[in-house]
Amino acid sequence: MYDFVVVGVGPAGARFARRAAERGHDVLALEQGTVGTPLACSGHVSTDIWSVAGEDAREELLQNEIYGARFHVGGPRSDAYPFYKEEVASNVIDRVGLDRHLADLAREAGADVREHHSVTSVTEHHDRVEVVASGPDGPVTHEAKMVAGCDGPRSRVRQELGLPEPDELLHGVLAFSEEDDHEDFVDVHLTPPTFFAWRIPRGEAGVEYGLAAPPGVEVTKHFEELIDGYEIDVSHRCSGAIPIGPADRVTSRRGFLIGDAAAQTKPFTGGGILYGTTAADHAAREIDPDRPTSVAAYERAWREDLERDQRLGHWIRRAYSLPEPIQRIGLGALSGEIGVHMDRPTSLVSPTHLKAMLSRLRP
Repeated sequence: MYDFVVVGVGPAGARFARRAAERGHDVLALEQGTVGTPLACSGHVSTDIWSVAGEDAREELLQNEIYGARFHVGGPRSDAYPFYKEEVASNVIDRVGLDRHLADLAREAGADVREHHSVTSVTEHHDRVEVVASGPDGPVTHEAKMVAGCDGPRSRVRQELGLPEPDELLHGVLAFSEEDDHEDFVDVHLTPPTFFAWRIPRGEAGVEYGLAAPPGVEVTKHFEELIDGYEIDVSHRCSGAIPIGPADRVTSRRGFLIGDAAAQTKPFTGGGILYGTTAADHAAREIDPDRPTSVAAYERAWREDLERDQRLGHWIRRAYSLPEPIQRIGLGALSGEIGVHMDRPTSLVSPTHLKAMLSRLRP
């Protein structure tokens, strides 16, 4: 019997598998396809990614360094409001390569990572969990003391355990051009209803274009308008769901959710790598497979760590739906040098950001 069966080997699942294996636990991690594919997430991340992947991964994964963002209330030809730092603010990385790298770290730590194993059922018993997965050799039942659902926004584990759904699922679209663009600013467009669109230069790897919006919005139509505005051809289109707003409970008796399955994402961007891997560290530290009640400690730990940033993130997102004149006034007043961390909106009141804001008032 395994200590943990991990379902899903994205960043959150790979991180938990690695950390749990490093603690001496017997870990089986199952991925329904090939790790990292199909791509459905942006490669624009904070510089904290290297604390997860390791500094030695920079040469392999780094595509571009970003110093700021231009915000637009309208299309590509609309006025831009720049926000920037004097040092690198974020990185653009090989997103598929990141997943594979993190999975390799889990393997090196001792986790048994298996690709092309699709989980079809999860059954909790008083003393164990049974996970049925269909692999190359047919269906196999795995027994474990605990199961970790790291299988994305439409989590099968969440469904099988009867855990509540996230507050909402946005529809996100990505596509890529072959432009060779080493520019160090991203572009953000506050035009899609209640969310935004983006353009991210990836150096020699091209440019990433994306857009996200709630169900009911004509995402494809808005995305085509974005592409037409930039007068560019794109390929390699992909789409996926973006969970926003974690439920009140992400644990059961012998199961727990991490990452997108638990909606551990930023409400104002939809990104979830740092939040998911942070929660994975809490899970590995707090959950004892021989003591199932320890899932309560995980619930407390990850919420105490991320709740304030997620709550403030919801307020930031509300600004996306303000009338255009108010958006323009606000962006015009706030644009300039910043000291904000892109994953932590609570840094809006940090000494670094306040110092940057005060410097604009100097004559």
